[in-house]
Amino acid sequence: MSQVSEQTATRSATNGRRPRTDDPEAVRKAEIKALERRLVVAAVLTIPVFVFAMFGMWLKAFVPMGVIDFFTNPWVEFLFITPVMFYSGWPIHRTGWLALAHRAPEMNSLVALGTAASYMYSVVVTVAPGILPASAREPYYESVGTIITLMLLGQLLEAHARLGTGESIRALIGLTPKTAHVVRDGKEFDINADKVEVGDIVVIKPGEQLPVDGKVISGRTSVDESMITGESIPVAKGEGDIVTGATINGNGTLRYRATKVGRDTVLAQIIKLVRTAQTSKAPIQKLADRISGYFVPGVILIAIWTFVIWWLFGPAPQGLYGLVSAVAVLVIACPCALGIATPLSVTISTGKAARFGVLIRSAEALQTAHDVDTVVLDKTGTITRGKPELTDIGWLGDVQAENADGATVEKTQQEHLLSLIAGAEQVSEHPLAQAIVKGAEQRKLDVPKANSFEAVPGSGVVAKVGGHDVIVGNAALVKDRQIGMPYDKTEALFADYARKGKTPILAAVDGALVAVLAVADTVKPDSAKAIAALRERGLQVVMLTGDNKTTAQAMADQVGVDRVIAGVRPERKAAEIVRLQNEGHIVGMVGDGINDAPALAAADVGFAIGTGTDVAIESSDITLVSGSLTGLVTAIDLSRAAMRNIKQNLGFAFGYNGIGIPIAAGILYPFWHIMLNPMIAGAAMAFSSLSVVLNANRLRGFNPETLKPRRFTFKLRERHVELKDAAQSVGVSKDAPRNNQPAKAKEGTTMDMNMNSDANTVKDPVCGMMIDPKTAAGSQDYNGKTYYFCSDNCVKSFAADPAKYVA
Repeated sequence: MSQVSEQTATRSATNGRRPRTDDPEAVRKAEIKALERRLVVAAVLTIPVFVFAMFGMWLKAFVPMGVIDFFTNPWVEFLFITPVMFYSGWPIHRTGWLALAHRAPEMNSLVALGTAASYMYSVVVTVAPGILPASAREPYYESVGTIITLMLLGQLLEAHARLGTGESIRALIGLTPKTAHVVRDGKEFDINADKVEVGDIVVIKPGEQLPVDGKVISGRTSVDESMITGESIPVAKGEGDIVTGATINGNGTLRYRATKVGRDTVLAQIIKLVRTAQTSKAPIQKLADRISGYFVPGVILIAIWTFVIWWLFGPAPQGLYGLVSAVAVLVIACPCALGIATPLSVTISTGKAARFGVLIRSAEALQTAHDVDTVVLDKTGTITRGKPELTDIGWLGDVQAENADGATVEKTQQEHLLSLIAGAEQVSEHPLAQAIVKGAEQRKLDVPKANSFEAVPGSGVVAKVGGHDVIVGNAALVKDRQIGMPYDKTEALFADYARKGKTPILAAVDGALVAVLAVADTVKPDSAKAIAALRERGLQVVMLTGDNKTTAQAMADQVGVDRVIAGVRPERKAAEIVRLQNEGHIVGMVGDGINDAPALAAADVGFAIGTGTDVAIESSDITLVSGSLTGLVTAIDLSRAAMRNIKQNLGFAFGYNGIGIPIAAGILYPFWHIMLNPMIAGAAMAFSSLSVVLNANRLRGFNPETLKPRRFTFKLRERHVELKDAAQSVGVSKDAPRNNQPAKAKEGTTMDMNMNSDANTVKDPVCGMMIDPKTAAGSQDYNGKTYYFCSDNCVKSFAADPAKYVA
């Protein structure tokens, strides 16, 4: 539905009054209440008319004939259905007739035309039946009521889906703390966070949220930036470091100078990106609406010419037969089956999806998921669990000890040392420390309490546990405490863990280095299986992460991802989605964090991990409740099944029209003197609806466990996707899609395209993306230099005109 049609429908649903536009949520709620009232009236008045008109013959054994005769009386049906026609159906008629007047017929136009023809014909049958042949005196009030009721139900479901579009913005705004501690004139004050000015000194105490962006001037702590970066491990902050608003302070105290406030903060930019990405989505043009653009004028012309031909060449009374035939054409063309072909399949599909833990927000999301050819996966919390775990322990030196019997038991000594290390970390709230403690508990070890504890910010801990001196932290801490280090073995373990994307931690007991522990965010058990299933269905799988190239590639190799885009800041993620779209891909984005919200909104379909943040869920089109990527496979399979079913339904709906309209017009009369009675036309219309209902209900048998996967072949399409005003702020030039040249970020911005690029990467000269030559899609030699490309599309663009991309 176009924006104008939607505004007209909204105004019509609210009794013609123009709703206030300063509160979109209030407008939606008012529209829903109005539609609910109209739907209740339509359903209450239509059900008895429909039941007795359609099933009166079968009800004789259960209902007195007087009751049946009452409800099948044309005047009673007229009294029941007239309010449905003019009150409940008013939004449909207003929108449909206006669309016809503007020469842009759509679904409402079909319903308005069909119900008007049925209603007027029925009124003639009721008021003056004598002017019609005896065989053509059957009213069609039940068809009018049924069609309008079904259409109102569909509009109500759509209105509910549109109501939630602003929730993600409100959730983002709610992240900012309400108050801030600032120092002015040497005194500390509590003020509203939105009153903080650039240059103010902000004081942050343990556990508090940072109100604005800034630069640390004193103090040391660790800051949980997961709500911005998506990474679960806190980042050490000290003098000179940059901090971001809405992040959460650890157990230290900071003072920092505000550098960005209000609309300039990182969070505000993310909010802006979400707004822009949501408004940049083009509405999906329904197949039925596209066809109806030709169908409605065609039906009108056929009805007119039917009357004219009968008037000129038909038997007497020509005018009467012409009128009956023209009405029969309009009745059989009434899009009852067409009206339920899509919403019925969508309703069944979304209900079925919910049983498998997949929540689909709208029919548009269900339809677009069918066309997705590229799936972009966030790493932390999507492919991985999102929580660090103790994965490896590399023991150093001689860790054997004697037990009470004098026998050496290596395992007992290792368990004893791990208990001491966990005891030292038990007091710390750092996620890495808690991962070590949890690892010891999972090994069923007793974790002793520390007699003394000292946290060294950004380095580790020093503690006294069970009479032993224990140090756990990084190499700098161990070196500062003058602990001897077996360098060869330690460096080998460090390199091995880092190559696998793990964080190495040193542990020393009583002055001797005893172990290198590895903590990592582990892969979900079914991630690799789900990614393999996606590739089996012909989809390209891309991993998008802020990690460095080495760590990201290690993870990609582990789970079987096709392509890696590493070193991406949160505010860059949406731009990377746009870049993939401009390569011609239909992109589905899967994420779980606040930092993923803009990318989820920018993607053609956003899939949110249900165990993630509310913002990611509200910014998405489809939610995977269980947090498993197998839900993504289910969503795509169900989308494909639903779209096949919808196309079959539309085939039934238009197939009956294709056969029935010529018969209703009288094409068989010259040969066999057969005319299609309007009553038979109504029965054919009902039968087409029954066919659609039965076919749509086949979706109830959908089972992802028994479904045989089908591989799709996708063709790249020309696409020019923009993030409008936010495009420049994320480093994508507004004219980049037109000339395929990389955009240049503004000077001084933190959104540079080469940010965090690995030393082994090179720039694709066409799109500007940083890629590893080893994993490039192709290469070209030009003027003695080799250029590498991220996709076949970039290879073709460069080959066509190399000079265009080389300065």
